[in-house]
Amino acid sequence: MVVLLDELYKVNDPDHLSETRSGHHSGRNRKGGAGPLPPGFGLSGPSLVLHLMTSTVFAVVAARFLCVPCVFWFLVFKFRRRHLSTFDSIEGFLRSQNNLAPIRYSYSDIRRMTNGFRDKLGEGGYGSVYKGKLRSGPPVAVKMLSKPKANGQEFINEVATIGRIHHVNVVQLIGYCAERSKRALVYDFMPNGSLEKYISSPDAKLSLSCKQMYEISLGVARGVGYLHQGCDMQILHFDIKPHNILLDENFTPKVSDFGLAKLYPTDESTITMTAARGTLGYMAPELFYKNIGGVSYKADIYSFGMLLMELAGRRRNWNSSANSSQVFFPSWVYDQFVEGKNLQIGETTEEESEMVKKMMLVALWCIQMRPSDRPPMNKVVEMLEGNVELLHTPSKPFLYSQAMPAENNGMNTMLSNLSGACSDAMTSEITGR
Repeated sequence: MVVLLDELYKVNDPDHLSETRSGHHSGRNRKGGAGPLPPGFGLSGPSLVLHLMTSTVFAVVAARFLCVPCVFWFLVFKFRRRHLSTFDSIEGFLRSQNNLAPIRYSYSDIRRMTNGFRDKLGEGGYGSVYKGKLRSGPPVAVKMLSKPKANGQEFINEVATIGRIHHVNVVQLIGYCAERSKRALVYDFMPNGSLEKYISSPDAKLSLSCKQMYEISLGVARGVGYLHQGCDMQILHFDIKPHNILLDENFTPKVSDFGLAKLYPTDESTITMTAARGTLGYMAPELFYKNIGGVSYKADIYSFGMLLMELAGRRRNWNSSANSSQVFFPSWVYDQFVEGKNLQIGETTEEESEMVKKMMLVALWCIQMRPSDRPPMNKVVEMLEGNVELLHTPSKPFLYSQAMPAENNGMNTMLSNLSGACSDAMTSEITGR
């Protein structure tokens, strides 16, 4: 631009034009001949200005046309490199696993199994689930991971955990597909869907009896207990919630969705995490508060307690449309026990009322603020199977100890990750407001 302005200045300078012309003429006379004249030589005034502007515009346009293909191919290279890196990570993991029971299917097998992905069962942040059928006849559920994250880590987590274990209360991984960017997981089909649709459902057809709810809670406890103590490595699920509990044709519960799971040696009491993981409303407070205890398998205990409370009460633990901590169901339940009131959830028999009371007392133990105050899962199973009269009411959940003053930064971090009345209850109980 500076050169262009300088040239324009020179064009409008009569002295410069005369010097230029005389200089060129004298130069030609001295050398005895004229070589090829540069473009634009001999032009003056508006013609030279137009020539200089046209040349500049042409140069800019040409540069852009040259840059666009370069940028395009650079982006293609980065995209391919990222996907190849993900593929290499998954292939490296699969080659290193010699004790995997699941079958490896090709993508064409998956398409054939699902009849071209016709029967869609559901969709989530991971992708979609389709109903399929094996050649041998049994129906299956096929999860297509259409939105892979973290170098296929979700796929690796699933295969690494349930791909090597078998328990009646853990969903069985039948097979998987890892073909370039196509990744799928093949599970046993659960005809009764997830537990979520049976909690507080207005549809009478989806109503479960107290006995069924109790058996489901006991099955989930056994499944989680097996993950914690029944394997060579302890498996921490980090996302226990009704949506991830599937029910077979006999309403036997199966713990599913191990995308956030982590494997750790059985002798490690606490683990290191760089970020909180799980679902709001079921996440343990130590995932936010680092000063109440380390993260361990007790985080799953807390999540199970929140699930158990919802099962017993047949309702969600909080009402996000309300602004009072009184709607936070666990706090209300605790107050009923302290005041000696009978908990009546619908029309129930005496036996069913005892089941509900037992489930709620165990849930209150599981959702204690400090991880050290929560029982391990084998103890939870004993409490659920035992006599309700042997259980006593624990300390009030969410009560922040006076010996450990809350830090404002930690408080804000925690409450910013909670929602609705759950956040209100935490604020009320911890700050005393």
